[in-house]
Amino acid sequence: MANRHLSRSIVLQSLFEWDFRGLIIEEVPSIVNRNIVEFAPGHPDADFARTLSKLILSKRSILDDVIVKAAPEWPIEKIGIIDRNILRIGLTELLFGDRDNVPPKVAINESIELAKSFGSDMSPKFVNGVLGAVYKEMGEPGKMDHGKNAHRIQERNKTPIVVDPDTLPIEKKAGAVVYSIYNDMVYFALVHDIFGFWTLSKGGVDDIDDEQQGAIREIKEELGIDITIQQELGRNEYIASHPIKGKVKKQVVYFLGYAEFADLHLEKSGGLDGAQWFPLSNIPSLNLYENIIPLLAQATEIITNTKK
Repeated sequence: MANRHLSRSIVLQSLFEWDFRGLIIEEVPSIVNRNIVEFAPGHPDADFARTLSKLILSKRSILDDVIVKAAPEWPIEKIGIIDRNILRIGLTELLFGDRDNVPPKVAINESIELAKSFGSDMSPKFVNGVLGAVYKEMGEPGKMDHGKNAHRIQERNKTPIVVDPDTLPIEKKAGAVVYSIYNDMVYFALVHDIFGFWTLSKGGVDDIDDEQQGAIREIKEELGIDITIQQELGRNEYIASHPIKGKVKKQVVYFLGYAEFADLHLEKSGGLDGAQWFPLSNIPSLNLYENIIPLLAQATEIITNTKK
């Protein structure tokens, strides 16, 4: 692992030179090779540095887009050169790396260590916040394997990991299919995440929360609207990975909620970048996670039958 950390340090220094001097991408391999010779002659894992730097540059436009969406208050050009290249390294390993060789928790921790060594006092917190926000969205099972554009994401987690669900800590969430009637048309309120998918608004609830009141509160905080719960639509349970806690069991309850048609005001969040009302007729054309499609279908049937 120490060899890999050294390789990442060499990649970071090489990217810093490339970025700072405004050099063309084609010059990066020679910079990496020069830094290997200068800082780590005879380094046994030098190929890792070469491969990682090549992958970063090939995915740079995607990486920068994710950074912008995960840290919307920080335009990419305003992020310090060290910090943005640490994020490029960390995101490359999170999104496109081999999880068997570099688990997500290791990728995040390694990036934080780079930030401690090369960045400012605020760099570790900033890097952790951005990578944590991205990883939070990746944590839901199958999110990166479903939807119409799933083929764009590299296949991961090919080897199943056996865990005892009963031993895992539980995180409870509540959300809703939020709808409204405007000009005699049915509209749904959806949120857009940094991976390009439209999904349902939800948030964490405590054990002491009434689930319905928890959903009402979370929708209000995330979308800025008040909803009236009409009925429960369903529950699901899945195992997700947290960068600090490790594997956790998430239990989610979804309700059908009505709201007056009004502007949506998305809460600032590293995992979401948009919120919008969609007429029912537009829903089939959206890039949706497969696990919310049955909920939307069930909600549509209920609403349609109620209107008759």
